[in-house]
Amino acid sequence: MPRIAVIGAGLIGRSWAIVFARAGWEVALHDAASGAADRALAMVADGLTELKAHGLVDDANAAAKRVRISSSLVDALDGASFVQENTPETIDAKRAIFADLDRLSAPDAILASSTSTIVASLFTETLNGRHRCLVAHPVNPPHLVPLVELVGAPWTSPNTIAKAKAIYEQVEQVPIVVKREIEGFILNRLQAALLSEAFRLAGDGYVSPQDLDKTLKDGLGLRWSFMGPFDTIELNAPSGIPDYCARYGASLSRLSSANPEIYTGANLARILAEWGQASTPARISAGMAWRDKRLAALKAHKRSQPVR
Repeated sequence: MPRIAVIGAGLIGRSWAIVFARAGWEVALHDAASGAADRALAMVADGLTELKAHGLVDDANAAAKRVRISSSLVDALDGASFVQENTPETIDAKRAIFADLDRLSAPDAILASSTSTIVASLFTETLNGRHRCLVAHPVNPPHLVPLVELVGAPWTSPNTIAKAKAIYEQVEQVPIVVKREIEGFILNRLQAALLSEAFRLAGDGYVSPQDLDKTLKDGLGLRWSFMGPFDTIELNAPSGIPDYCARYGASLSRLSSANPEIYTGANLARILAEWGQASTPARISAGMAWRDKRLAALKAHKRSQPVR
């Protein structure tokens, strides 16, 4: 079985252990803090049992047995082809641990950091194996929310990104590739924009915090649970994304203080070229039917669950 070293056994580290153990990997879990890995091991077993209750893992006990505690970094890295680092969120901590990982791990092992905001170029530049280092930023908790943002430094090899992407797909995560470094990556920048506006609207007295939350969970969030913004707007205008931008781009830019040119011209052309799907009437009609079925299923599921 393939082996992974999970370095740092906090909330994210133990969730990563669940992800890889569930998928059949042998997991070596290491934390420099005394007792941290031992405490995490019990939580890993509990997490796997919960997944079993929902039919998301076949054999929780067998998966839990694939996770072992490593008392040293050397032991954790022994035989590992992949390393998932989850240490404190400071540049100094990342530089220190990645220097050790680069020195002690197998030369072909991929070294991935779960950092939420620090780009890899800030802590890998001086490493001999910097080509095999990248950020693999998860969403908390990764064993339940599968997105992983893959962000290489300028010197990260394309092969490293491709291999990491394939591995995360094999363990049933959903990796996306961030094409070049940007602070906060993609998810946090989207989240920051939404949260900032939420605080402004509630703080300025336009809406209560409770009603703003309803706007997301009973409005935008329903579609966003299975569709992204580009998928959404393609189905909200008769001729798809360019039609939507022509109709609403100016008003959206006013509401967000964005440059209206992002909805027109060269920027829109670049997006449509990468989108690569013609917004034909047949495609839009089929998409709307699919969307409505998903929304109906989601509404039925929410109705069946207890209210928080």
